[in-house]
Amino acid sequence: MSTMNEKITEELRQKARQLLESGRVAAFLGYASGSVPMVMRPFVARTPEDADRLEWNSFCVLNLANYLPALLKSFEPPRRPNEPPPQGPLPKVGVVATGCWSRNMVVQIQENQVERERLVIIGISSRGMVDRKKVQALIAHRDVTAVKEGDNTLVVAGPGFEEEINRWDVVRDNCKSCVHPDPVIFDDMIGELKGERDLPDRFSQVEEIEALSAQERWKWFTSEIQSCIRCYACRNACPLCYCPTCFVDDSRPQWVGKSIDSVDTAIFHILRAYHCAGRCTDCGSCESACPMGIRMRILTKKLQKDVLQLYGIEAGMSVQEPLPLTTYKKDDPQDFILTESLKGEKK
Repeated sequence: MSTMNEKITEELRQKARQLLESGRVAAFLGYASGSVPMVMRPFVARTPEDADRLEWNSFCVLNLANYLPALLKSFEPPRRPNEPPPQGPLPKVGVVATGCWSRNMVVQIQENQVERERLVIIGISSRGMVDRKKVQALIAHRDVTAVKEGDNTLVVAGPGFEEEINRWDVVRDNCKSCVHPDPVIFDDMIGELKGERDLPDRFSQVEEIEALSAQERWKWFTSEIQSCIRCYACRNACPLCYCPTCFVDDSRPQWVGKSIDSVDTAIFHILRAYHCAGRCTDCGSCESACPMGIRMRILTKKLQKDVLQLYGIEAGMSVQEPLPLTTYKKDDPQDFILTESLKGEKK
């Protein structure tokens, strides 16, 4: 009997094949098997035959929205930076999207990085993806040569061992705190919409840090980032990082040093997080890509919480809703701007 993911894989292949055969899309962006177990790689199907390589399982963690701007541009005629965009219809691209990925696509549409008319989105309601680092921790970091996934279990095997793991025990932290598993924009769906989840403790990781004193919070932060090697995998995996020149690469002015000095590293992580304020959908790609296991997602989760509390807005929920930090209303809360002494005088 086929598992849920096997059924999704087969339907996804059929839909992608039909889109490519009909010429409705020039390419379809999904996932294919990686070179090692528990790793899926983004894959671009360009022919109907390529669609048979598409797969869907609980290790599809890298946000596909990250690859859309460059993929769409690859089908445009070359032009100089100061030349206007080409006129007339351009080739479309198909892409698979869950809740957070589709919300990042909304942000990209709002920021003029992609055009909605050029996307054919196949939606899948997310059950939560698996964190391979959690799996490795449960099996004492032994070598894994094969993983068989059931609907609610993972059977992990390697030299001299085979263990069955409860799937929910190793689901990524961002997926466990996700309240929007459904895609917010799509052209076709695989499976049914699940609806919004009721999670009163969705910001529990942030609130644990908030409960600490200022000195303890700083100690947590410096301890968390001390292993950073400045590889920029978090930036490169982020679907929001498409500035022509990143602030870490600017030399006139130079905003941050290139070394792994603790001050340079701290500035990098703080500025990177603030650049995601009001835009981050908590997809978790940054943490998934980090080779050092740094939990930088908690920084952007904190900003997500603040934006929701201050403005009542979550990123990417509607194409029509403006990004909170790109607009201004007279009744916007401003107490956070005041110093403690001024707050006292105001009272």
